[in-house]
Amino acid sequence: MTFKKTIKKFTIIISIFVFTIELLEARTVYLSPCAMAIDKEGKTLYVAEASAKKVAVLDLASGKVTKNISVSDEPSGIAIAPDGSMLYVTIAAPEGVVDVVKLPKGKVIDSIDTGHTAVAPVLSPDGKMLYICNRYNNNVGIIDLASRKQIATVPVIREPFAMTMTQDGKFLLVANLLPAGATDGEYAAASVSIIDTAAKKVCVEIKLPNGSTSLRGICISPDGKYAYVTHTLSRYQLPTTQLERGWMNTSALSIIDVTEKKLLNSVLLDDVDLGAANPWGVAFTADGKTICVAHAGTHEISVINKDELHAKLEKVARGEKVSDASTTAADVPNDLSFLVGLRKRLKLAGNGPRGIVIAGTKVYAAEYFTDTIGMIDITSEARPEPQSIALGPKQELSVVRKGETYFHDADFCFQRWQSCSTCHPDARVDALNWDLLNDGIGNPKQTKTMLLSHKTGPAMISGIRESAEIAVRKGMQFIQFVVRPEEDAVAIDEYLKTLKPIESPYLVKGRLSPAAKRGEKLYKEAKCATCHPSSSFYTDMNRYNVGTGIGSEKDKEFDTPSLVEIWSSAPYLYDGRSVTMEEVLTKHNAGDKHGKTSDLKPEQIKDLAEYVLSL
Repeated sequence: MTFKKTIKKFTIIISIFVFTIELLEARTVYLSPCAMAIDKEGKTLYVAEASAKKVAVLDLASGKVTKNISVSDEPSGIAIAPDGSMLYVTIAAPEGVVDVVKLPKGKVIDSIDTGHTAVAPVLSPDGKMLYICNRYNNNVGIIDLASRKQIATVPVIREPFAMTMTQDGKFLLVANLLPAGATDGEYAAASVSIIDTAAKKVCVEIKLPNGSTSLRGICISPDGKYAYVTHTLSRYQLPTTQLERGWMNTSALSIIDVTEKKLLNSVLLDDVDLGAANPWGVAFTADGKTICVAHAGTHEISVINKDELHAKLEKVARGEKVSDASTTAADVPNDLSFLVGLRKRLKLAGNGPRGIVIAGTKVYAAEYFTDTIGMIDITSEARPEPQSIALGPKQELSVVRKGETYFHDADFCFQRWQSCSTCHPDARVDALNWDLLNDGIGNPKQTKTMLLSHKTGPAMISGIRESAEIAVRKGMQFIQFVVRPEEDAVAIDEYLKTLKPIESPYLVKGRLSPAAKRGEKLYKEAKCATCHPSSSFYTDMNRYNVGTGIGSEKDKEFDTPSLVEIWSSAPYLYDGRSVTMEEVLTKHNAGDKHGKTSDLKPEQIKDLAEYVLSL
């Protein structure tokens, strides 16, 4: 056999081997439990498995899955009818639905059309109405279960993600995931919308402390007096020179007075030298004495004494000094020692807890990355031993799945203050500005989405990193403040490369609206396609001075961003001063350097913006 033939044969063998590995990885189905509901008796747990597109039925006595219910797409939340006869499963898809599952057979008997990416189903006390968050339509859908139709929608601020209802059914409290509005000023934070269910409209917007983002969980105390919201509290106005004492990101629980409909205060869930990154699910014990919070980044449960918490808050509200850091109520959101003596942190056995439920003295957590349900007894005097119940056979982690896990894991950060996903929730944006050190101090810039980052280099808004690969490694070094093996960075690269664009909510059944079609023509006429050609992710990957720089950034060239999924990454421009795409095209486009738009009529600007937001 000649040398060339030997090489050719060897190449074929390697190709077959690589193809086989890729095929095996493609066939591997992870479950990714994300949300749960428990029956009235506390015996059966229903688990939404996002990646598997199933709902698992878990018998808690035996710790066994007794049934797997296939649903129409990725499930994101579950509600149980008051009489236990039905499950209502929200589906996170562009053409969102609620699948209606008949119990005990576990058969999908109907699907109710909703909006884009339905999440967080909540039933009215009488079981007649179902409320869901249409996340990317920025509204709450109201479904009449008799007719099984969405009869109304209520606009809210931005990406409603979690929701709870008062016991009398009169008010819905909606946690908006991200801040809305410009971020170049003194205040930027997400809010909680309170909906009057009779009037079908928002009656109050409750602003959370400056820097509040990634609102993931909300619940109401059994006595109905207070609501509790989990979120990240970012110190985005500080340069990212360190992590100690929550310099960049802290984790918070905001408390809302339901009767007064106002923010009572926000307490930090971290310790002085140990972060509690990415708080997610929150729930109460039935007796109303204990609040439990899942920490998705640090894989643990915070167990908080509710009465002692409120007693301490009342003291500081009266002007009493309750700790070295808290002498007034305004001090509390900055006090890393406030919960000392009121809270214990319990480590779970699995990775990435998201939704939680409580049955008796046991907390159950959906451990997203280990395909398990974590279980821990919160009343044990000794340090309780956590357990994990497997929802299926254990799967070997592919490189991509490892990268996804690492991206969300605060164990990869000094003192566990944050994970990559803290600033890039769902690998997108936190809607805040950050003063990173890669281009000096004093010039904060918007968080960029990770979508297409490895295909549209250079990286960073200023293009200072030659590639996303370099940016990932520098992020570990200068944002996580750790040194990790090269294979960890490679895994994160591979995960980010698999990100796919979410279909724009501006599309109509997957197609451009009439306004967007008119805008498509204007896009070419205004010369937008010169720098944002459709042939390459709507970016030519070059840097330009388009007249948007101000202050120390005046006359600076910025990287041309991809416009794919631009609808999800507001506010716009490098410093987040443009709230809308219309502002980008008009208010902040002096001299037509950022597209020839000055001669366009207002209705044409709207059409052009609609096209861009449809990409």
